[in-house]
Amino acid sequence: MKKGFYTLFISLIALLSAAQDQQFTQFYAVPCALNPAFAGAGLQSRFATQYRNQWSGIPKAFTSYVATFDTYSNELKSGFGLVFQRDIAGAGGLSRSQFGFQYAYETRLKKNLYIRPAIQFSMGTRSVNFNNLTFYDQLIRNNAPISLETYPGQSVVYFDAGAGGLIYGPEFWAGFSAMHLNTPDESLYESQVSYLPVRYAFHGGKRFRIKGYSLKKLDHHVLVAANYLSQGKYDQLDIGCYYEFKPIVLGVWYRGLPVKSNGYQLPNRDALALLVGVQSGPFSFGYSYDITLSSLNVSNSGGSHEITMAYNLAVKIKTKRKIVPCANF
Repeated sequence: MKKGFYTLFISLIALLSAAQDQQFTQFYAVPCALNPAFAGAGLQSRFATQYRNQWSGIPKAFTSYVATFDTYSNELKSGFGLVFQRDIAGAGGLSRSQFGFQYAYETRLKKNLYIRPAIQFSMGTRSVNFNNLTFYDQLIRNNAPISLETYPGQSVVYFDAGAGGLIYGPEFWAGFSAMHLNTPDESLYESQVSYLPVRYAFHGGKRFRIKGYSLKKLDHHVLVAANYLSQGKYDQLDIGCYYEFKPIVLGVWYRGLPVKSNGYQLPNRDALALLVGVQSGPFSFGYSYDITLSSLNVSNSGGSHEITMAYNLAVKIKTKRKIVPCANF
């Protein structure tokens, strides 16, 4: 019965809640998914992937996948990116898939200061398998295999547009993005509408080198970073810190707005995330675990696991531009 309750709980969340984008901890590991202005922001072309298992202790909760490729053209002073995203939620497999193209133009404001406006165009789909959902009438009828509910559901295809901007120097970066600018209709019912709200993101950070003779050759750095997300009536703030001692990166993030209520007269605190990353040649691997801090923890959510991997292609570019000094995980 407990498993059935969790299945019903996740199914109701997936079908009745306002549409939202998935939350990631290692958003800097796949930065193009956060902001199209990151497309081509490195000196090398890069493949990056990301997998997240949200609330692993709850059966069939939320899983998300991201894959990106981005590159830079010095002749065009432009970055190009491709982004694929897929979310699966609930027992009915409520899914959203989206494939997008990104373009970013880079210009120098002054020595060691660059700005990058960007756009993104995507096509997306949303669907659900109602036959796999568990409804209340099935639970009260001793887990009956067939529901008496009717469901005129369907799959939908929609166009999506976004934009972003980034400014950076040798030791800092600051950016913003606005995704789903056209608020596409994702409704699975012909008689209803379900608009995907615009997602605003403001992010930035600064890199500090640890000075000292004993560490000079080890190239140690400390990074502080933040990311504020707002979508519809929900918002969230991530504040984090990294310690880099190549090839290892250790990080900790706090997600929440404890000074603000979450709508249920409870403090808006979500998770504390611990992160470890390894860089080996052109490869980067990252793992993070979110410790649930919200009231959901009493239900033994199991926390959230996230894995990232990136591969940098060696590309020779004759330019004096600096790469964006943001974190790699």
